[in-house]
Amino acid sequence: MSAVFDLACELISRRSVTPDDAGCQALIAARLTQAGFRCEHLRFGEVDNLWATHGSGGPLLVFLGHTDVVPSGPVENWQGDPFEPVVRDGRLYGRGAADMKSGVAAMVVALEAFVTRHPHHRGRVGLLLTSDEEGPANLDGVRRVAEHFRSTGERIDWCVVGEPSSKERLGDLIRVGRRGSLSGTLVVRGVQGHVAYPEKARNPIHAFAPALAELAAERWDEGNQDFPPTSFQVSNLNAGTGANNVIPGTLTALINFRYSTASSAQDLRARTEAILDRHGLDWQVDWSLSGEPFLTPPGGAVREAVVAACRELCGIAPEESTGGGTSDGRFIAPLGAEVVELGPVNATIHKVDECVAVDDLEKLPSLYLAVCERLLG
Repeated sequence: MSAVFDLACELISRRSVTPDDAGCQALIAARLTQAGFRCEHLRFGEVDNLWATHGSGGPLLVFLGHTDVVPSGPVENWQGDPFEPVVRDGRLYGRGAADMKSGVAAMVVALEAFVTRHPHHRGRVGLLLTSDEEGPANLDGVRRVAEHFRSTGERIDWCVVGEPSSKERLGDLIRVGRRGSLSGTLVVRGVQGHVAYPEKARNPIHAFAPALAELAAERWDEGNQDFPPTSFQVSNLNAGTGANNVIPGTLTALINFRYSTASSAQDLRARTEAILDRHGLDWQVDWSLSGEPFLTPPGGAVREAVVAACRELCGIAPEESTGGGTSDGRFIAPLGAEVVELGPVNATIHKVDECVAVDDLEKLPSLYLAVCERLLG
């Protein structure tokens, strides 16, 4: 049907379940090399990362995406094979159709068109892809590439992330920032014993309950004009031996903060630990920071370019949001880059019968091309 449709189908047909790239990046590198890009394959551990650039000097505009997908789940729950792309009722179906092989295909086609139209464009334009965005660790994906960039002195000025940001129609919402994510594995130690002799034991569930109530009720901050207030959640709570006549010796809780620029990870850790101490608990927390909050403020060049492209090509003024979870933009923003996320509708991501509207797929390269031309044309 078109270059972007054909490429999206070719990518969907590759079973690139994290961290397997299944040859997606090699296919893209071959195309971009033919278009005059310099391609570098950065493989760390089991993860493939592709870094492709065109031009020289600065500023540098980077499109960021991933070629890996989540597992399909039971194939029998799908209307067809998840890795055999098919069009039904104007929608392209397949695992990764929305998250985010359509976005990757659109980026590639847009970049090919941009350097054809503007072979001597100012600065540089680049594409960064990883096969480790959907996995639990992200240790050898964009996080590791960002460390590599720091060591080589690579500076990114602007970054467009192709994650599916839209809600109901293409371009109705863009992400101009993301909250930080701080997780902790909390262990509360008690004394195991027989339930008939509680005076000889110390139940960590009972001991932790008042502290948990305080943690859940705490107002961590008020947020600000760009972010909602910080939220605290317990995602798992485990204790016990499996027997109903044994007081457990330990309790384990998995906790998470999604926090705004109104707070810091250091402050949230300190306040949490102070509450645990105040309740006299015997505790230990292993903290894990998966990303600091970031914001591209109003007036930022890439934010303005993306908003203008959505208005011009989609006929809509996008909502400029900092909601949702995390994305790989959290690793690029600390390099000093302005980061904005723009992609297709996210209604079916990670679901059975994931799909993207073909009309949206066909329009997406024009959006990315318009951003390129506004910033580097």
